[in-house]
Amino acid sequence: MQFCPPARLTITFTHLEDMRRNVTTSSMTQTTERVTVGIDTHAEVHVAAAFDQLGRPLGHLEIPTTSAGYRQLLAWARGLGPVAAFGVEGTGSYGTGLARFLADAGCQVVEVSRPNRRVRRLRGKSDPIDAEAAARAVLSGEAHGTPKADTDEVGMIRVLRVARRSALKARTQATNQMQAILVCAPASLREELRALSLSKLVTQAVGFRPGPATNPTAANKLALRSLAIRCQALSDEIAALDIQLERLTVAAAPALCQLKGVGPDVAGALLVAAGDNPGRLRSEAAFASLCGASPVPASSGKTTRHRLNRGGDRTANNALWRIVMVRLATDNRTQTYLARRTQEGHSKREIIRCLKRYVAREVYRELVAPTALAVPA
Repeated sequence: MQFCPPARLTITFTHLEDMRRNVTTSSMTQTTERVTVGIDTHAEVHVAAAFDQLGRPLGHLEIPTTSAGYRQLLAWARGLGPVAAFGVEGTGSYGTGLARFLADAGCQVVEVSRPNRRVRRLRGKSDPIDAEAAARAVLSGEAHGTPKADTDEVGMIRVLRVARRSALKARTQATNQMQAILVCAPASLREELRALSLSKLVTQAVGFRPGPATNPTAANKLALRSLAIRCQALSDEIAALDIQLERLTVAAAPALCQLKGVGPDVAGALLVAAGDNPGRLRSEAAFASLCGASPVPASSGKTTRHRLNRGGDRTANNALWRIVMVRLATDNRTQTYLARRTQEGHSKREIIRCLKRYVAREVYRELVAPTALAVPA
C-alpha cells in the first residue's frame, strides 16, 4: 500500500520550499544592489573597477580626466546598481577633481592609500589591479577616511603657501650664493663686505654700479648686484603673500590664530593639514596622529612601550614644534612643566614630544569649534 502524507504536512513542505526560494532570490537581489567602485587615478586617465557586496567583479572602465569622463564614470557606476561608495586614490593630487565631482553629486567618497609594496610584489602592478585593490580596501573597511576638502579658505591658503615656500627657498639660495661669491672675491672687495650682516650686504650690493665686466672686481660686483636685486624682489613677494595669508588664516580660524605661538605661517600649516572639513577627523587623537605627534605602540610579549611616530604630515608636525619652542621661551606655564618633567628624569626631547601632543589637542579644539572673533579689515 502506498503511503500518502497528510495534506497539512504537504502544504507545510510547499511553504518551506517557497520561503527558501524567496530568501535565496532576496539575498541575490541584495548582493547586486550595492556597488563599490575603486579608482586608480593618473594625470590623463582614471581606471575604475566595480564590485558587488560579496566582492565579485562587475567590470572595469577607463575614462579621461575631464568633466565628460567624470560624468561617464558616474553613469556607468549607477548603471550597475546603487553605489555604496567610491574609493579614490590620490584625493589630494590626481584624484582631486574626481573626488570633488563625486562629492558634489552626493556620492560617498573614501580616501584610499596606495597599496603596500609587499602586496604589489605578490600581485603585480597595473592600473586595473590598483583599481581593484582600492575597491577591496573600501569593501573590507581598511579604507574609511573622508577626503580632505580644500575648496574654500584652506584651498586658497594651500596654494599661497606653495608660492611662498618656493619664494623663500629661492631667496635662501640667492643669499647663499652671494656669500659663496664673497668668499672667493678679490681681497679688496672681500674686506669691504665681509663684516656686513646679510641684510646690509644685500642693500649695499644693490647699489653697485660696476659697468661692463672687464675685470674680476667688476664681474664679482655685477654678480652680487644681480643676486641682491633678486633677493629684494623675493622679499617683497614673500611680504605680499604674508599679508594675504594672515587675512585668510584669521578668516578661516580666528580662535586658532589667538593661541600663543601661532602666527600666520603656523596657522596656515595646521589648517592645510586639517582641510576645510576638520570634522572628518574623529577625535583629537586622530588629529595628533595626522600631525605625527602621537606615540605609536611598540609592545611585544612582556615589554610594554611606545615609539616615536615618524609618519603623518611633517609640515604640521613642524608647526606644532614651533609653537612649543615659542612657549618654552615665553610662557611661564610651559616653562614650569619643563622644569617639573626634567626633575622627574625626562630628557628635553621627550618633554618636547609630550608638549607637542598637548598642543595638538588644544589646536584640534579650536579647529573643530572656532570662536567667533572679529576679522580685521
